[in-house]
Amino acid sequence: MEFSQSDNNNLPLTKFESMLKTNHVLFFDSEEFENIIHHYLNQGKIALAKKAIKLGLAQHPTSINLRLFKVEIHVFENNLDEADKLLNDLYLIEPHNEEIFIQKANILSKKDNHIKAIEVLKHTLDLTDDLVDIYSLIGMEYLFIDEFENAKTYFKKCLEEDIDDYSALYNVIYCFDYLEQNQAATDYLNTFLDKNPYCEVAWHQLGKQYVTLELYKKALAAFDFAIISDDTFVGAYLERGKVLEKLGEYLQAIESYNLTLRLDDPTAFALLRIGHCYEKLGNLDVAVQYYYKTVEEDPQLDKGWIAITRFYKKEKNYQKALYYINKAINIDSENVHYWKLYSQINQRLNHFEEAERGYKKTLELGNFEIDTWIARGDLLLKLGEPEAALFNFEQALEFFPENAEIEYRLAGLNFTLNQNTKGLFYLKNGLRNNRDYSFIIDELFPDFANSDQVKTLLKTTS
Repeated sequence: MEFSQSDNNNLPLTKFESMLKTNHVLFFDSEEFENIIHHYLNQGKIALAKKAIKLGLAQHPTSINLRLFKVEIHVFENNLDEADKLLNDLYLIEPHNEEIFIQKANILSKKDNHIKAIEVLKHTLDLTDDLVDIYSLIGMEYLFIDEFENAKTYFKKCLEEDIDDYSALYNVIYCFDYLEQNQAATDYLNTFLDKNPYCEVAWHQLGKQYVTLELYKKALAAFDFAIISDDTFVGAYLERGKVLEKLGEYLQAIESYNLTLRLDDPTAFALLRIGHCYEKLGNLDVAVQYYYKTVEEDPQLDKGWIAITRFYKKEKNYQKALYYINKAINIDSENVHYWKLYSQINQRLNHFEEAERGYKKTLELGNFEIDTWIARGDLLLKLGEPEAALFNFEQALEFFPENAEIEYRLAGLNFTLNQNTKGLFYLKNGLRNNRDYSFIIDELFPDFANSDQVKTLLKTTS
C-alpha cells in the first residue's frame, strides 16, 4: 500500500516523520514500517528508508520483509557480499520465500552472472503465483546476454498471463526488431490483435513493422486503427504523418502533425515535419516559418538549424546559410554532413580557407567520398599549397586506385613541383584509365598543358 496526499493512509508516515523530529520512539506494526520504507524507496529518499529499516528491525527483529528491505538497500549501494550473506541467513529461515530468490537473482545479475540468475529465477517460478514479474525478469536477463530468441519467449509468456502488459509487448517487438524478423513480428501482432482488437499499442507497433517492410498502405491502416482505439494517441498521429509524407500526401500529413500540436504540447519534431511538407508543396514562406518555430521550441535540435540552412542555400542566401550551419555544428560537431555543407557554403562565399578546413574535418570524421578529396585538393591548389594538395590526392588514390580524376591532378601537381618523372607517370595512367578527363590538365594546370612534352604525350596516346 502506498501513501497518498489525499487520504488517511499517510497517517503512519506523518507519525513517523514527527517521531524523527522529536526523537520520541513510537511503536509501528511491521506492515506500517514496510509501507513507510516502500514510500521512501519510491521517492528515492534512501537515507530515510534506511532509518525506517533500522527502527523497524529494532521493533520487529524477526520480520523477514524488513530484513529483505535491508537486502534491497545493500544491493542499491552495491554492497553485494553483505546482501548475499543476509539472503543466505534468510534462506535458512524461509527457504520458500520467492523474494529471497528474486533478490538472489538480482545480485547474480549485478555480478554479470546472468546464466545463474536465470536458473534462480526459473526455480522461483515454482514458488510464486505472480508469474508475470518472474517471466519479465527472466526475459531481461536473456536480453543482457543477447539471447533474443529466449528473451522473446519469456516476454510472450508475460502476455499470455496478462494481455495488457504493454511493457512486455514492447520488449517482444524489440526482440523481433533486433533479429530483423519483421514479417514474423507482423504475424505475431496480427494474432495478438485478434485477441485484443482495441490495443492501440499493438496497432502502433504493427504500423511501424509495415513501414520497415515498406508496406505503406498497410502501415497507414494500422495507424488509423491505433487512433480509432485511442484518439489521443500522439505517437500514432506522428507515425501516420510520416507515412503520408512517404506517400506524397503532404496536406494530409500536415493535418496529422497539426493534430499532435492540439492534443499535446508542441513538439519540435512535428513542427519540423510540417515545415518539410510545406516545402514539398512549394510553399517556402510558410515552410521557413515552421523551421523557425522548430528551433524556438527546441534550440538544441540541430535538424531544425539544418533545415533553415538548406532553405537559405537553395535561396542562394549563402551568408544566412553560413550563420545557421554554424549553429548546427555547435550542437553536433561530429556530423560529417554538416561539415560538408559548411564547406560548400563557404566555397560559394569564396571563403576558401574555411571551406578547406571543413573538408579536412569531413575527412577526419571518416567521410572518404571522392568528391570530398577532390574538393579539398582543388582548394589547397587554389590557396597556393601544392605540397598539401599533392599529399591529399596521394591519400585519395589509396581509396580510389586508377581514378583518372585524381591521376590527372597528381600529374599536374608533380609537374608544378618539378617532379616531371612522376608527373609523366600519373599523366600516362590518367590517359590510359579515362582520356575524357584530360581537360583537368588544361583547366587546373594550363602552363603544363601547353608544354611540348605534355602535348606530345597527348598526341601519341590519342
